[in-house]
Amino acid sequence: MAEQKENTAGLGTEDNTEVEMVTVEEPPRNRQLYHIASRMLDIPRMERVYKLQRAVVNLKAPLAAPLYHMTDMELCRFGRRVRARLYTPEREDGGSLVIFFHGGGWVTESVDSYHGVCAKLADELGVKVISVEYGLAPEHRFPVGLEDCFAAAAEIYQTAWSYGYDPRDIVLMGDSAGGNLAAAVSLMGRDRDMFSVRRQILLYPATYNDHSPESSPFPSIRENGEGYILTSKRLCEYWELYLSPEDWYNPYAAPLLERDLSHQPDTLVITAEWDPLRDEGEAYGQKLADAGNFSEVCRMEGALHGFISHIQSPEFTRACELMRDFLRRRKEDGNAKG
Repeated sequence: MAEQKENTAGLGTEDNTEVEMVTVEEPPRNRQLYHIASRMLDIPRMERVYKLQRAVVNLKAPLAAPLYHMTDMELCRFGRRVRARLYTPEREDGGSLVIFFHGGGWVTESVDSYHGVCAKLADELGVKVISVEYGLAPEHRFPVGLEDCFAAAAEIYQTAWSYGYDPRDIVLMGDSAGGNLAAAVSLMGRDRDMFSVRRQILLYPATYNDHSPESSPFPSIRENGEGYILTSKRLCEYWELYLSPEDWYNPYAAPLLERDLSHQPDTLVITAEWDPLRDEGEAYGQKLADAGNFSEVCRMEGALHGFISHIQSPEFTRACELMRDFLRRRKEDGNAKG
């Protein structure tokens, strides 16, 4: 990793974050199996295998899907044409319109590979979900993918009424790299004075720029950096594929480096106990609260990075419960304030 330039005093030296521990039952022998799988998956460098990994993850995409609850579309704004997919649940509560950015280290995954996740989220939360595609690295390095996400969010904000929603009902959501993009889109909306959303949900987000066990200020990079599928080595490789060295300290790439986090949405951060990104996600939630925003941080005990992709798991079910409760309470609070 590059020499550290940003002042990181206190980021990982003591735990001053109020974290709600959320317990889920862990099947027997899971930890041992995670270690075995992690050793098998983390041998070749990502720059050599990312295209193969894209092909593998896209096998998760359905060959055919019911059309009654999904619509493929193109969002156009700022000269960008961004592919997206709208999911409408069978029973809609009318409370939120979710803009979802998928994970995959900014390098892999797609709207297609996240089809099952977004369809299930729409049904479980009772909300419309718009899943956004964006340019993947290394062919499209930062900030191309982020600008795609920003353009999509700006277009949806301007046309929210066409989906049956007030722009104030928009929720930004993403997991891992997608959580990073959601946080950055919110910051860009404020800084460019283009839009402001009221709520965001960040699932085990990447928020910092150093994932090396030797120099990261966060203990989870060392504690969970090997043996749990996503490793610190892989994180460093994703980061190098996503960013040019001159962008490593850009707050839109690493939101935890942003000095001014005022005027940000009500935020729910959900982290996983056995995730190298756990501590930086929780630190971002705390920093949002320190800046005067409403912020909740929940840690899923016994969970791995990427649990939202396992839609039949108890972790997914519990996360949906947390998200439903957060959206309901914050919407009620927002309506009470006017």
